[in-house]
Amino acid sequence: MATAQKPKASMYENVKNQFEKAASVMGLDETVKKILSVTNNEIVVHFPVKMDNGTVEMFTGYRVQHNNVLGPYKGGLRYHATVDIDAARALATWMTWKTSLAGLPYGGGKGGIQLDPKKYSQGELERITRRFAYALGDNIGPEHDIPAPDVNTNAQMMAWIADTYMSTKAPAERSKNQHVVTGKPVGSGGLEGRDRATGFGVVVTLESWAKLRGTSLEGKKYIVQGFGNVGYWAAHFMNKNGAILVGVQDATGTIYNPEGIDPEALLRFQADNNTISGYKGTQDYKADEFFGIDCDIVIPAALGNQITAENADSIKAQVIAEGANGPIDTDGETILLAKGIEIIPDILCNSGGVIGSYFEWLQNRNGEIWTMDDVIIKLRKKLEDAFSKVVLTGSQYKTDWRTAAYVQALARIEMAYKQRGIFP
Repeated sequence: MATAQKPKASMYENVKNQFEKAASVMGLDETVKKILSVTNNEIVVHFPVKMDNGTVEMFTGYRVQHNNVLGPYKGGLRYHATVDIDAARALATWMTWKTSLAGLPYGGGKGGIQLDPKKYSQGELERITRRFAYALGDNIGPEHDIPAPDVNTNAQMMAWIADTYMSTKAPAERSKNQHVVTGKPVGSGGLEGRDRATGFGVVVTLESWAKLRGTSLEGKKYIVQGFGNVGYWAAHFMNKNGAILVGVQDATGTIYNPEGIDPEALLRFQADNNTISGYKGTQDYKADEFFGIDCDIVIPAALGNQITAENADSIKAQVIAEGANGPIDTDGETILLAKGIEIIPDILCNSGGVIGSYFEWLQNRNGEIWTMDDVIIKLRKKLEDAFSKVVLTGSQYKTDWRTAAYVQALARIEMAYKQRGIFP
């Protein structure tokens, strides 16, 4: 008789497992642990939107606010079929750790709508986005909860949210609320360089890893899963370091060329053909064997739970840089660490995006305009500092980098609770 397969852990279960491990390693205060084990608020909104054909569809939107002891909730909104309350809880919790680790005055939030944006026109997406913002109402706000782009959402959608939110305020108050969202277009209060901040951050952490290991990224072969904003910009900056892109996978296909793939040309091909499959000089590759491609570096920059017990053993790389949130589940990670593969954890590796968002928020709040050079220099410094702290904490506690990153993040939150106390 066949044995029942162990069900895959949900993203939220992975978050809880990681949290429990770090809390145990550092001896986290029991009261603080209780508070951080649950979310502060979970908002579910149902709202109607008129479609192009005149019919009305109902949509369900989510916003989970995990913790705000260090400052306003901060985190993305995603439009994807996998969005539900469980995923939003996981992602909001990660944002609390990520903002704390980066030394930002923020807590963690996350949300979105369960939909496939490809099925809707631009006009329909605008109405859905504006109605979602209106339904959230004062559950978001520039000093309370500040959304940003995430999977399948972009700068244009952030501009619609900002405009909708500002329109609900008295005329004299509207311009004070421009920083209700970050990741806006540069012409509407956005930050120069925010578009590339996450991908740039992934590469800065890989540069720091290479330096730590007495090597460089030049000539290193790497693969990228996901060729959206994070995957493309990571590949762009990897190539500037002389690394060689040999494999790419996204929802439209899996391609391989051991001689190298030009990310700029691939981006143009993808824009023209709505797929990466068929790009010149590449061969199609079996999707479920993608992570087994012979390379030095793996950059998962798509969705969560992609590297599991089923495929972790096939990975040949020296290091995995988590461009996505939660791309490795707990079982997969156990196998990777036993194989001696280093993991730059998501809450460090992809924090360039939220650091860029913080700079945009400051720019709006202070009525300033920052240049690209300002942004890149400040971003690099914050990421290099965070990487050094994680490596140091890992050595102190004799633990892996993910646990070290959690310990570092949790220590800052623990201190805030100890200093402030619990009301009343």
